[in-house]
Amino acid sequence: MAEEKSQKSLSYHEQLEEEIIGLINKTSLSDLQKQFMKARWLDQVLWLEGRAEKFKNRYYKLRMITIIGGVIVPALVTFQSDNPTIKNAITWTTWGLSQAVAISAAVEEFFHYGERHRHYRNTAETMKIEGWQFLQLSGSYRNAKSYSDVYSDFAQRVETIIQRDVDGYFSEVVADKKPDDIEPKNQEDNPPSS
Repeated sequence: MAEEKSQKSLSYHEQLEEEIIGLINKTSLSDLQKQFMKARWLDQVLWLEGRAEKFKNRYYKLRMITIIGGVIVPALVTFQSDNPTIKNAITWTTWGLSQAVAISAAVEEFFHYGERHRHYRNTAETMKIEGWQFLQLSGSYRNAKSYSDVYSDFAQRVETIIQRDVDGYFSEVVADKKPDDIEPKNQEDNPPSS
């Protein structure tokens, strides 16, 4: 009962970490391999999960301001009143709300929170799939007789996923323009093809 109660007080992040550490510790890997797995794979999974959640929350907040404000502003614009105090309040409210909508849309466009969320979520899920397949000796590890037999394959695959994540982050999320989208400034930048 006490263990069940303490599980309920843990966040998803903490529960995931605790559960996976327990599974790693039950494998037949050497202590050093277990430590590598926790320090590299698990640490990356938890970091990616945290980043995905952080950017999802920011994206949803900004999108809600944009959506709700975008619906309310036209309604306020059409509202008419003969009372100058009410008319003035509606004018300033409309102006303030339209600024909030414009700012939230601009901030989202600048920081790409939605793209960042999807990027980190995708990489986190890819890392978790790789880890679960390794821990269950399934997927590409299904023919292994022991964890030690395929640990180096697992470590290499994890590093490949991390490298793809870094490359993808800089090419998809950070770069505002793709090379194909950039037009040459003059003819010298675009030599004729032969």
